[in-house]
Amino acid sequence: MIATMDDAVAVPMRDGVLLATTVWRPASTGTFPALLVRTPYGKDDIGLYGNTKAPDVLALLRAGYAVVAQDVRGTAGSPGVLVPHAAEADDGVDTIAWLAAQPWCDGRIGTWGGSYQGMAQWHTAAAAPPALRAMVPLMASADPYRAPWYSPGGALSLDTFLTWAHRAALGAVRRAAPSDGERAERLTNALLDRSALLDRLPVGDHPLLRDLLPWAADVLDHPSRDEWWQGLSPAERYGAITVPALAVGGWYDPFLMGTIDSYVGMRRHGGSAEARDGQRLLIGPWGHADGADLGEFPDRSFGPAGAVGAADLTEAHLRFFDRWVRGREDALEGTAPVRIFVMGIDRWRDEADWPLPDTRYVDHFLSSTGKAGTSGTDGSLLTTTPDADGRDAFRHDPLDPVPTLGGPVIAGPGAWAGPADQRPVRDRHDVLCFTSPVLDAPLEVTGHVRLVLHASSSAVDTDFTGKLVDVHPDGRVILLCEGIQRVRYQSGPLRPGEPVEVVVDLCATSNVFLPGHRIGLEVASSNFPRYDRNTGTGRAVALDGGADAVVALNTVHHGPSRPSRLVLPVVDR
Repeated sequence: MIATMDDAVAVPMRDGVLLATTVWRPASTGTFPALLVRTPYGKDDIGLYGNTKAPDVLALLRAGYAVVAQDVRGTAGSPGVLVPHAAEADDGVDTIAWLAAQPWCDGRIGTWGGSYQGMAQWHTAAAAPPALRAMVPLMASADPYRAPWYSPGGALSLDTFLTWAHRAALGAVRRAAPSDGERAERLTNALLDRSALLDRLPVGDHPLLRDLLPWAADVLDHPSRDEWWQGLSPAERYGAITVPALAVGGWYDPFLMGTIDSYVGMRRHGGSAEARDGQRLLIGPWGHADGADLGEFPDRSFGPAGAVGAADLTEAHLRFFDRWVRGREDALEGTAPVRIFVMGIDRWRDEADWPLPDTRYVDHFLSSTGKAGTSGTDGSLLTTTPDADGRDAFRHDPLDPVPTLGGPVIAGPGAWAGPADQRPVRDRHDVLCFTSPVLDAPLEVTGHVRLVLHASSSAVDTDFTGKLVDVHPDGRVILLCEGIQRVRYQSGPLRPGEPVEVVVDLCATSNVFLPGHRIGLEVASSNFPRYDRNTGTGRAVALDGGADAVVALNTVHHGPSRPSRLVLPVVDR
């Protein structure tokens, strides 16, 4: 026997609520440091421990750590009402204080866990519990607005929001009223019928969510990153966080930008030298769900090196905790602060920091004869300024949006995340395609990708989307990264036909474009259901119905006087 388990521990919070907790302790005598995961998904769910991205609990126990799992307030065995993000700071602080006071604990605590479990860690760390020594947030964000609920550009992450909220509401029904089969059935059917769930307009017309999860209404009622979101964001309080973090992400995870931003934010603004210098970042070719853990996707394989197992995340957790929880100064010897999987050449590489210190940002200018939306060969990406001004226009109908194909999504039934082939959408009239000449030498793009558009619309508000793609010699057009910008949040209401500069954050990637490949860019005004549809009225999008939707003529201007461009982080190695 390597451990003892007590799965009926009730940990008291400051308001008297008792949170359901399980404690595993090494079978040996003495005191132990404790590693805590706080979850809304049920501490008794085998998925918490069978997830290949999570550390092997038995390995943690064998290494001499106690392991503690807790149901967050209002979920599974813990009483109360789940209000996402609201109680995680206080409840995390109280749990850590309780653990540090136990006779079997040596007073040193680390935290771990992915997705919401990772966000809960950021909330707790920002409250600075004295016993906390280190944290490993996996596929998580310190800024709930920018991930997972909205994009950095202000569009609602529709699929993620509605799927997660309906699952949370279903859990609330089953907890509070097990005999309420009617509401449970409605919520279950909504999760199974993706079209009915995601196509519904207005987006805010989900009365069950408003009844069972009032927080969902708050999300829709605050579409900009206002004071409400700022108050929820640990990213506003990096200076209060004094412990190192190992941030783990995936190139096709919707939390990727949050993962990277937390690393960069803590390096710059962390509240102690240990917090700033001890940050670590690890990014693999993975999506959010377990199905992408093998590095194998329908349209692209990253080979054995791309599997989660090749990254040995359990070992990464152990070495990080040994260094910062146990204080073993040699525990991280031979490892680098940043470890990334470079796609294209499909191999892991160690780096000194992020962004990579030797990055140079190269403009690739958009050019065409006006047929980038009707001809796959007209739109070009040039590294020199085009000779003449031009423009490409397309008709954007919010009720006929460009469909999401792969990418950084939390995929539901019938959909999947990852490097999907984008050819099925490139023939649409509302997708502009720009492509570089065929490369005769490898070109590495690693870092943050931006799209700068000079654009106009006949509507008072619209979205512009961008996708960086790798055009393979066999014709596949593989998605690397993407983004969206709701124009009102950069330029305010538009004047019909008047161009404005729109900067679209395309997140980040690491890919070597091989000889024979081409760099590709796709520009549109929708990516559904990854993001909600902008109805174009300038009003609250979540309240607009189908009859309100405005069909717009959107135009991308390019050339010497309006230099629309794709800005790529090029690394010469």
